[in-house]
Amino acid sequence: MPRPSTTTSSGYLLALTQAIEKKLQRALASQSQRLNLLQELFAVIALEVDGRARDIIHMRDDDGVSPEEGRIQNQLCFYDVLADHYVRVPDSGKLILDLIVQLWSQSFASNIFALPFHKWVFEVQLENSEVLVRYSSALVHGATNVFWIDIQTNTRRFFSLFQCLLEEVALVYMRLNKIAPQAQRDLYLLLSRFIFFYNLVDKLEIFLKQFPVFPNAFLVGGPADIFVIELTDQLQKLKVEPVLLLYLSQIKAFQGLELRMTTSTRLKACLYSFTSPGGPMYPTRAVRHAAWDALDFLFPVGRYPRHLISLFFRLLYPWYWSSSCLNFILSCAKAILYSILRLIFSKWENVRKP
Repeated sequence: MPRPSTTTSSGYLLALTQAIEKKLQRALASQSQRLNLLQELFAVIALEVDGRARDIIHMRDDDGVSPEEGRIQNQLCFYDVLADHYVRVPDSGKLILDLIVQLWSQSFASNIFALPFHKWVFEVQLENSEVLVRYSSALVHGATNVFWIDIQTNTRRFFSLFQCLLEEVALVYMRLNKIAPQAQRDLYLLLSRFIFFYNLVDKLEIFLKQFPVFPNAFLVGGPADIFVIELTDQLQKLKVEPVLLLYLSQIKAFQGLELRMTTSTRLKACLYSFTSPGGPMYPTRAVRHAAWDALDFLFPVGRYPRHLISLFFRLLYPWYWSSSCLNFILSCAKAILYSILRLIFSKWENVRKP
């Protein structure tokens, strides 16, 4: 396949920008259809770029790989392409920005702004501080909304947005310092809530070192305390079982963090709330076991008294006995079966060795 020329690539991006402008203008002109039009536009921007469009959009280097494709190997969405384009050609998105500003009050406006302009905010120079505060606040708000969409659907469509905000903004002081201090703090709180979901827990140590100073730090504690508080609040809101299991499996990264007594108690109470069946959490059996594992790992002192107290309260609810007994019998049967199979295979290996 012949490589696309720069003119072809620029023309495609120009056409894409003009299509977004027309959709925003229609939304601004039609109040009755405004919400539907903005929702459709958001869905289009978040779509994954197919192979044909990818070849048209990106110029190849000498190795046949474009910079964007080298950075985003799994999937490339239209907002990734637009984000890079608006950084290279800032004036190309000016009309879109003006239209979005006129639609700030709409629910999808901040989402649409955050996707293609999340790099532009930290690259361009804005002399008006009020405009910068508005853009940075809209970025944090829109990013929060789209990350929750990923959580509700248990997908990683907006992983590149999160990775950019974490590795290219939060961990780079020069870029982070371009937005208002309050927006910086809001951004760190946002990243704290979703860093486990996007499997970037390996960045946790350096992330905590870069934490900004909070005005109420003397009340809530240091960066580790603020981070744990945000995570416990996030856990209370999660309703998707695979996502909750992911958080509980990665929460063991808290081991070794120096926390205040109040923060430690808050974390312990949060995990303990997932260990009992019934309201208000109604956790599944898998969630209860994952919560017990995390609780016993982080707080080994008092492990056996906790289980004994939990067993005592379980006995107060006879309607749970049948399921518990059945699960206990099945677990014992599986354990015995696996033991027998291991014994048979080990003897078979011993017979084959001579």
